[in-house]
Amino acid sequence: MDNFTKNAQNVVSMTDYNPDQSFAILSQVEAYWDALRGDQLLPKRSDIDPRGIENALEFAFILERVAPGVARLRIAGSHLSDLMGMEVRGMPITAFLTPTSRRQFSDMMEEVFELPATAMLTLKSDVGDLTARMILLPLKSDMGDTSRMLGCLMTQGDMTDTPCRFDIQRMQITSVADKMNKTIEVPTEPVPQKGFAEPTKNFEAAAKKRRPHYLRLVKSED
Repeated sequence: MDNFTKNAQNVVSMTDYNPDQSFAILSQVEAYWDALRGDQLLPKRSDIDPRGIENALEFAFILERVAPGVARLRIAGSHLSDLMGMEVRGMPITAFLTPTSRRQFSDMMEEVFELPATAMLTLKSDVGDLTARMILLPLKSDMGDTSRMLGCLMTQGDMTDTPCRFDIQRMQITSVADKMNKTIEVPTEPVPQKGFAEPTKNFEAAAKKRRPHYLRLVKSED
């Protein structure tokens, strides 16, 4: 089962980690991931303990790579379902991107898996004034391949409608091995849509009432 383990040794306190920034929780999640990594290249998916990122649970998610450029949500915090207005487990993460940004996101995600690398994205909603940031942190599966990813998506502003999708404004990709930064600025001209990676599925709309923070668990062979 693809579930958060309950290993107390993987709980890293974030009590004293409080950077003065609007999206501080993303930095806390990255610090937790980095602490788990230690002197290894990457931590394992099974190393992740939800108690270590308690303040981030509603924004956090776990991805599973299922094909080149395609990764699906195995676990997702309630904020992601709120943004889409529906259940999101099993969805490709590119569902949160506008059609013109999906190809660029998929290419970036492949680089994060292959190098491996971390990625920080600055996003802007296609409607309204909602802005967002997303962090992607690669993980090894129990089989040893880099096919999982810990992520976090936070927004600022008012959500006027659902589903809410985002354009990429900026991406920063950092190699885990050498810590060399590579920043990619989105061109002013929209990127031509080349099609979604796979056919869409029907999802039932979620209730509009505010739900408590939680993570949904999805069975897997991990």
